[in-house]
Formats: sequence, C-alpha cells, structure tokens
Amino acid sequence: MSVVNMAFIGCGDIAQYMAWFARFNRRIKIAACCDRDLERASAFAKRFHIPRIYADYTELLAKEDLGALYLAVPHHLHHDMLAEAIQARIPVLVEKPITRTLQEGMQIAEMAEQNQARAGVNYQYRYDSGCYAMAMAVRGGALGRVHYARCNLAWHREREYFEQSGWRAQLETAGGGTLITQGSHLLDAALWALNDQARSAMGYTSRRVFRDVQVEDLAQGTLELESGALLQISSAMVANPEQPLTIEIYGEHGTALYSDKPLPHVRFRGVRVRKARPPVWGLHALQRSLEAFRRWVVEGTPYLTPARESLPALAAVEALYRSARSGRREAVEGCE
Repeated sequence: MSVVNMAFIGCGDIAQYMAWFARFNRRIKIAACCDRDLERASAFAKRFHIPRIYADYTELLAKEDLGALYLAVPHHLHHDMLAEAIQARIPVLVEKPITRTLQEGMQIAEMAEQNQARAGVNYQYRYDSGCYAMAMAVRGGALGRVHYARCNLAWHREREYFEQSGWRAQLETAGGGTLITQGSHLLDAALWALNDQARSAMGYTSRRVFRDVQVEDLAQGTLELESGALLQISSAMVANPEQPLTIEIYGEHGTALYSDKPLPHVRFRGVRVRKARPPVWGLHALQRSLEAFRRWVVEGTPYLTPARESLPALAAVEALYRSARSGRREAVEGCE
C-alpha cells in the first residue's frame, strides 16, 4: 500500500473537512501542518494527530520529505505558494480558485506543464455523484445539442464570514466575492458538462447586505458559449434561508436537472440515461477528490481538474466582473 505523506497549508474551515477525510484514508498521512497563526496550527495538529507544525511555508518545504501538499490559504497567496511547490517538484492540490486572476492562473498552468509537475484544483463538484452523472450524460450527447443552462447558488452567510477571515472582504486579497469564491464551483461543473468555453459575458454584481466590504455578496450574469448556447449564473451569499445548489441543462432531446439536496442527484426529463458513477469511491465529493488526487500522485491516474482545466471558469468569472464594472458585454479571454 503506497502511503502519501501530505502537508496541510492553512488550518481553516475547509482544511478541517479535508483533514477528516484524509484521516479516513489509510493511504494518506498528514505529516505536518502550517499556518501563520501558530495557535490555530497547534489546535489543528492536536485535533488530527499531526506530528509537526510550522508557521513558515518555505521552512516546511525545506525540512519535510513530502509526497504532496494541500493548500487552503487566502487567494492572494495561491500563486507564490503554488510556484514554490511546482519548483520543488512536490505535487500540490489547491482550493479554488487556482489564483486571483486568469493571468496568474495561466502562469501556474504553464509552469506545471513545463516542470511536468502535478498541480490540481479542488473543484470537487466534478467528483459529486450527481454532477458527474450529469456531465457524462451531456458530454456523451444524451441531451443532443444544448440550447441553454442555468446555475443557481443561493447560500447564506453571516457577518462572521468576513470578520473571522478579513481577507475575504478585500478585493486585493480575495479577487472577488461570491462569484469567484462560491459560484465558480457551478461554472466549472457546467462548463465541464457542456464541454464548452465562454466567449462573451454580461454580468452584474451588488452588495445587498454586506455594504462595508469591497467584494460582492450577489452576482448574476449570462455567458455566450462557443457553441452559441447560453449559460446563466446566479451566485449569492444573501439568500435567507439558504437553498439547494442547482444546475439545469436544456437540450434538443431532453433536460438534466441537478441538485445537491437532500443528497446530490440528477434527474433527466425527456431522455432515458444510464447514470455514470464517479471514478473514485467515497461518501462525499471532497473525499473522492482527495483520493483521486492521491491516485494521480501515486499511480498517474488523471485527476479531473489539473491546473489548466480550472482556467475556463476563472476566465468566465473575470469577464463577468469586467462586464459588471463597464456595463457592457465583455469578451472572455482565451486560456490556452
């Protein structure tokens, strides 16, 4: 049994979930953790029985013999930390978005390819059972030619969301609000399912509740895709009460309807589809994503979201933000 020694960089909320799933995986050992807040790192290490803690990322890379890294840090730190890991030839899984900007993301994707390094982005909805079945059906032509799709993320956040992690409130450190942080999950899943890229965007953003932050708490927009299909996105952290995530895809022969509640599932209307299962076993998409990353590291089995695969969603997000500022339709930059 090949065990991967992994270090966790960042000991916040999402890292807690990933650490639990790592603990359930006998093929992953968390050898060290790192956080600028040593008190938080110490508590994290104690909770998950991690032997060594660091406050400095570079020191960790220098001292630890690692098989992989997991990065769950503020967005503005992604680029430089990814670059260090790639240069050190350490496989790395980073939380979305890959970076704050498309330009930074393209640099990382190119660097990973030039160094033949494994850098993945944790867009875990690709490993969600319902999203995966939806994507395989649509990519396989079950709906015929797709006319349009709609994504709705109606989440609720309290003021503590910004107060406990102040970087989320700043444009310079976060890169944006609900669209880049949460909505990009659904954009990635939908673009992957459609096997298409956006070519133009019309977007709107607003601060409906959290007026004293620099980033939006509500974003809506429409993307025109290369195929001519339209993709609508609504992303919010002001819905009350919070609602299930949904993706709807409408084709010439039928419709696919995804929801994450009460459990992730997809329903098909107008067509009969044999639902595909994710390539990795697990009870949760995060668990499958982590194990899939381990297999990529150890066995070379392709991971569903390597660095370059994450760029179409980021390109779409950037164009929607530009449109919201200009009030005009904006072209989506290429990410080849």
